[in-house]
Amino acid sequence: MNKGLKKVAIGGLACLILSAGSFAYAAQSSSKTPTAPKAKAPSKNLIVLIGDGMGPAQISATRYYEQYKKGVKHLNLDPYYVGQATTYADRGEDGGKVVSGVVTDSASAGTAFATGHKTYNAGISVSNEDVAKPFASVIEAAERSGKATGLVTTARITHATPAVYASHVRNRDNESAIATQYLDSGVDVLFGGGKQFFVTKDEKGKRTDKNILPDFKAKGYTIVENTSALKALPASTTKALGLFGSSHVAYTPDRTAEIPSLAAMTSSALKILSKDKNGFVMMIEGGRIDHAGHANDFPTLVQETLDFDAAFKTAIEFAKKDGNTSVVVTADHETGGLSLSRDNIYELNIDLWDKQKHSSESIASKLAEAKTPEEIRSIVAENTGFNDLTDEEVQAILAGDGSSYKQEGAYNAVISKRLLIGWSGHGHSAVDVGIWAYGPIAGKVKGQVDNTQIARASAAIVGVNLDKRSAELQSKYVYPKFKINRENEVLYPVASLIKALGGSYSSGSTVAKASFGKNTLNIDMSSLTATLNGKAVSFTVDNDNGTVYLPLTAFSQLTGKNLKWDSLSERIVLR
Repeated sequence: MNKGLKKVAIGGLACLILSAGSFAYAAQSSSKTPTAPKAKAPSKNLIVLIGDGMGPAQISATRYYEQYKKGVKHLNLDPYYVGQATTYADRGEDGGKVVSGVVTDSASAGTAFATGHKTYNAGISVSNEDVAKPFASVIEAAERSGKATGLVTTARITHATPAVYASHVRNRDNESAIATQYLDSGVDVLFGGGKQFFVTKDEKGKRTDKNILPDFKAKGYTIVENTSALKALPASTTKALGLFGSSHVAYTPDRTAEIPSLAAMTSSALKILSKDKNGFVMMIEGGRIDHAGHANDFPTLVQETLDFDAAFKTAIEFAKKDGNTSVVVTADHETGGLSLSRDNIYELNIDLWDKQKHSSESIASKLAEAKTPEEIRSIVAENTGFNDLTDEEVQAILAGDGSSYKQEGAYNAVISKRLLIGWSGHGHSAVDVGIWAYGPIAGKVKGQVDNTQIARASAAIVGVNLDKRSAELQSKYVYPKFKINRENEVLYPVASLIKALGGSYSSGSTVAKASFGKNTLNIDMSSLTATLNGKAVSFTVDNDNGTVYLPLTAFSQLTGKNLKWDSLSERIVLR
């Protein structure tokens, strides 16, 4: 595969400059000074692997499992450990309450290690402002430079971690928009779950507009939905969309033969991407380590981590054989507050860690529907072989654990106590996470680093410019906060939006004034009417506790620009 058509002319850009771990181009006058040859990047290819929710205890637990159950002393990851990364996010809001951001979510953490910028929890590669700017990821910068790109995950392909690499939305829950943005992203391989965000509600999906799978086909993507189709991809395939579940890909212990492992998806993606003579950048996520942690399903968490470790083996074997590939591995955060001991007992019941046959998710509905102790005992025995539940354990499962996981959460609490492991809750924690690396990138992420350094190192190692690509995106879109009035009209905060567009704003007790170039918009705060350059204009003026809102037509008239509202992605198109 040759993506020469993707390359952009950089006429007049001179030699590569490395400074403080980041990377930029120095502009020269092309009419006076010959363009210097571009320095060769340290690596042609880059593979980023993210173990979602994979904290230090998750790694230790999986290694213990391998040692005591299989006689394997080390994980595939172990020899490549180089350091640890912070995980904290920016300050933000959660349910209207201001939070510090010390405990991150996957969106903000992913934005950090994909783009090199911090943001608020839930933000997908946008800045932490009332009118947010998009930040480019290493995959977007690589795509712009002519490299092949790919995203592979066991979560929904529209979930936070893959999303930060190829889309921009204010809220991670806007997964239909993320799916649509992938269409224009240029990313060549998209493997994961999440079919529901590509098809309509009439087709058992979530979209309210249309089925976008035909649009992907029109852009040259081959669509596959099972292991057989994945294996049957022609050698000539250059673009592929794999959707291996309506929501997330099934947990490892619940998969059938027609649901591919993360290693199988990784292998297929590498075959496609490695054909590009310009090289490639890809991200591989073990997304369901996190989900098992949220549910406190320890046996499934171990199996998901092993699934991730097997995918890493596939990646590292490719890198060693290729000789021109860097690999970096980390996590976005730890999930569950996992502890490998409990109740002051100096022991772990590792001999019981493999007794569970299927995930707790697979029996959650049965547990919720159970009405009698006998039903609970039967369900638990069938899935674990434990035939000796106490009356106290049975009653605890029937009652639920008081969280959104209800009976499933209580079941996992009972099992965890028997396995002698503990949890602090069903959420994330703020501990540092590990970094593993191979190739030239290893020296750039050693020791204690901030997670943003992973993005900067990633860009430098394959010779792409994050800041340049971000500037291109920021010239096209802004992502404002907005409100919708009773007439279903979208309104935007005047002060923050006009400043973001390059104008100015001032407000007094009776009149507010927005200016752009020679144009001035005066807003009468008592009558909520407006004049543009002295002439009355007719559009909605809304005063919400001192914050003035106007429709987009007002900003278009004031700036003289044809601004458009992309309602799906909730962004303003500047050009």
